[in-house]
Amino acid sequence: MIRICVSIARETVGEGLAVAESISSLADVIEIRLDRLKTISVAPFISQLSKPLLLTNRPIWEGGGFAGDEELRIAPLLEGVQQGVSYVDLELKAPTSSHKALLEEVENSPSRLILSWHNFQETPTKAELVGRLAMIQDKGAHIAKIVTMAHDYHDVLRVLNLQEEAARMDIPLIAFCMGRPGVVSRVATVELGGYMTYCAAHEDEATAPGQLSVEVLRQIEALMINGKESH
Repeated sequence: MIRICVSIARETVGEGLAVAESISSLADVIEIRLDRLKTISVAPFISQLSKPLLLTNRPIWEGGGFAGDEELRIAPLLEGVQQGVSYVDLELKAPTSSHKALLEEVENSPSRLILSWHNFQETPTKAELVGRLAMIQDKGAHIAKIVTMAHDYHDVLRVLNLQEEAARMDIPLIAFCMGRPGVVSRVATVELGGYMTYCAAHEDEATAPGQLSVEVLRQIEALMINGKESH
């Protein structure tokens, strides 16, 4: 069973809620990209959506849209944890103070902290990727997320092979590649033990290069299940 996180990046809470409701039956987790909202608000999503939520407030320096003060950036994430949101995403590159604040908040909460690292230019060497994974674990994350830009299948294989390292280190890992060569990794990662994969609500709403829509991803899942059953 593929665990699918549908990423929603709308300018208003109303639009975000409408999209979330429209795809709720296809999603396992719904990511709300707070950095894309004109006015950030957490409570409506938590109170009105029944699916597990992931809150992300991605800064400009990690490919997102938030350009304000760091304390203001993590405030809605802390609020989400206080209200029992299922997941919050924080960047590995974020200041130590942000890591400390969120780790303290999730300690006595059902919320799980995803520490993420993205490379939008390339896929580094295996040694660097494993090093990033170790850094994420050392920080105390519940779940690691590593996403890179793939230029060929060698890049894709390096990232998919991280699941072996994650299993050895005993940390759940979300790992796949962006870009055209990386599309296959968005499906393969969960078949290889990855914690979950990300997709768009609709084809024209991708939040990252190579991201599939949830409808397409569910169709692929159905074909894979049928293929297994027929052999």
